[in-house]
Amino acid sequence: MLKTTLLAALAALYSLPLRAQEAAGFDQQIADAFKPTADAVAGFVFYSLKFGSYEVPWILFWLITVSVFCTFYFRFINLRGMAQGLRIIRGDYADPGHAGDTSHFQALATALSGTVGLGNIAGVAAAISLGGPGAAFWMVVAAFLGMAAKFCECTLAVKYRRELPDGSVSGGPMYSLSIGIAKEYPRLAPLGKFLGFSFAVVCLFGTVGSGNFFQVNQAYQQVLNITGGEQSFLAGRAWVFGVVMAVLVGVVVIGGIRRIARVTDKLVPFMAVLYLLACLVVLAVNIEHVPEAIVAIVRGAFTAEGVAGGALGSLLVGFRRAAFSNEAGIGSAPIAHASVKTGEPLTEGLVALWEPFIDTVIICSMTALTIVVTGVYLQSGASGVALTSSAFASVMPWFPNVLAVVVLLFAYSTMIAYCYYGVKAATYLFGESRAVDLGYKGFYLLCTVIGVTLNFNQLIDFSDAIYFLMAVPNVIGMYLLAPVVKREMDSYFARLKRGEIRPHRQASEQPVGSP
Repeated sequence: MLKTTLLAALAALYSLPLRAQEAAGFDQQIADAFKPTADAVAGFVFYSLKFGSYEVPWILFWLITVSVFCTFYFRFINLRGMAQGLRIIRGDYADPGHAGDTSHFQALATALSGTVGLGNIAGVAAAISLGGPGAAFWMVVAAFLGMAAKFCECTLAVKYRRELPDGSVSGGPMYSLSIGIAKEYPRLAPLGKFLGFSFAVVCLFGTVGSGNFFQVNQAYQQVLNITGGEQSFLAGRAWVFGVVMAVLVGVVVIGGIRRIARVTDKLVPFMAVLYLLACLVVLAVNIEHVPEAIVAIVRGAFTAEGVAGGALGSLLVGFRRAAFSNEAGIGSAPIAHASVKTGEPLTEGLVALWEPFIDTVIICSMTALTIVVTGVYLQSGASGVALTSSAFASVMPWFPNVLAVVVLLFAYSTMIAYCYYGVKAATYLFGESRAVDLGYKGFYLLCTVIGVTLNFNQLIDFSDAIYFLMAVPNVIGMYLLAPVVKREMDSYFARLKRGEIRPHRQASEQPVGSP
């Protein structure tokens, strides 16, 4: 339905009296004007530190370190917390009387709508193109470590969220940093305010870079491919596609988090299942090559041969794409998780463990297997979503049409979630008001026209750069407030073991006056 509506709208707009050459020139003018900013931001964020003969971008080292720290500091909560997290997701401990806007499942779906995006399709393809099949292995390792980081930051987001007079809530690292640090370290209160302010400012632009520019650009490329490429009525009219996507996103985001949650809790499961089924068809057709594809992924992760410097190159590329895909340590997803109805901050941390698992361990792994098993990564000239599209086309020529629908859904859902993140950053900076809310949404929707015109290499560097900058203040806060999360964790599991925390249905059935 979405694809039909989109293409119908595009066909109608095709009648505009604008020649292809003039439209292409307009697209290029936008891209050229934006290029100096994109290059400068990417150059700073991905400035590399030298370790012998290898160069490691400092921001990757920053993210890897906090994920490893959280995994050990919280005693492998990324393994032992998953079962309880699943019980919470399915509603066993739900209490509608708690403050918040969404259920645990809706909060997870909203966060997943931001993380399950084109990073799962174009990002995995980019990782394999640059780092070989072994990059997929390191993406899974990074996701496992990132589960603990996501647990930490999402627990903090709920603990220090702000409850508004109308019953809604606002939360995220900007509140955790400013409120949490001031409470736990009074002398560092000015630092907390500065970090909270810094995060919110970067979030305003990070949500546009990763949640808007990257998504709409790659969605346009896929639609362009299936409608005739350079002969398509969309050729040279990228801005028209941006306008249509802006309208579709605006219909949902204008209604706020509750409307967003109602859309994402249906859209995310549907698009994830659709995409996984498509991947399974490709794998079934190439079933005899699956074992050798798995061997290629594992071997490529540890051998010196291959692309981008062998094993270390694969590790760095894999970690970079995993961070883009599941957001662990970045700080954007906690904004969605903070909207949950709960009286126990740790419960949402346990729910958040499942986000990197679903997003990267399951969906990204299926993408990687699909690309490697078909061998399309060995072809030259394909990058991003085009590489994944080639893998689908190798099975049946019409399969890229299925991918096109998935790409549109992934891009659409991500743009919806990231608009909400940006709104919360804006209201933190400028105050909770209708004017600020609508003002940012208008700015965000207008940015789709810019993002859809940028070239892939320029776009992916800028998107990653501005996005990763959010991790700087967020990770500092995670280190400082990790003891708070650990106290919450020890208290929660101790009470759970003693039977003081029980499924809500059991608790409601307890006779009045019972201990």
